[in-house]
Amino acid sequence: TPPILHGYFRSSCSWRVRIAFALKGVEYDQLPVNLIKDGGQQLTEEYKALNPMQQVPAVEIDGITLSQSLAVIQYIDETRPGPHLLPADPKARAQVRMISDLIASGIQPLQNLYVIQKMGAEKMQWSQHFINRGFQALEPILKQTAGKYCVGDEISMADICLVPQVYNAERFKVDMGKYPTIKRLNEALLEIEAFQVSHPSRQPDTPDDLRA
Repeated sequence: TPPILHGYFRSSCSWRVRIAFALKGVEYDQLPVNLIKDGGQQLTEEYKALNPMQQVPAVEIDGITLSQSLAVIQYIDETRPGPHLLPADPKARAQVRMISDLIASGIQPLQNLYVIQKMGAEKMQWSQHFINRGFQALEPILKQTAGKYCVGDEISMADICLVPQVYNAERFKVDMGKYPTIKRLNEALLEIEAFQVSHPSRQPDTPDDLRA
């Protein structure tokens, strides 16, 4: 039985999982969860049974249901063949986890739909502030760790986290010119098929006006 991804086309966390599946060459099914329609389909009792946090993604895989994208990515990496998403070297692996956590814990949650809905008219200013704050920390870290990609010359979980966050930054009109390393890495990664096929503009639930 192929894994089932319950996600939303524009969700950063859902996109991370789609990238991981694509890099590993894993076939999967998608059951979209519209975060806007009907007040948010993630708030139904049916979905709450899948993910008690009422967020996307939730992934049904190998007889279990997982939420939290980094946990899902690491499970996919540990159970599926294909390129490793975490390096073998302990120092490089720690750097990948550091960068992934910086984005997934320190930046992205502050533009989560639930948060910015609470901010009302200030949501653009709020999002820009916290993305800039995070990118000001991330840029010097990546200057030290990056080769072709975030950590050295192999694609890793850090790259999987970076690209959706830059997409969010562009949505909120952050000036990416201030972050040349982040910008360079993002542009290189978007040339790779796994990042293209998983892109929000190419999903089953992508609205027609946003479809590539």
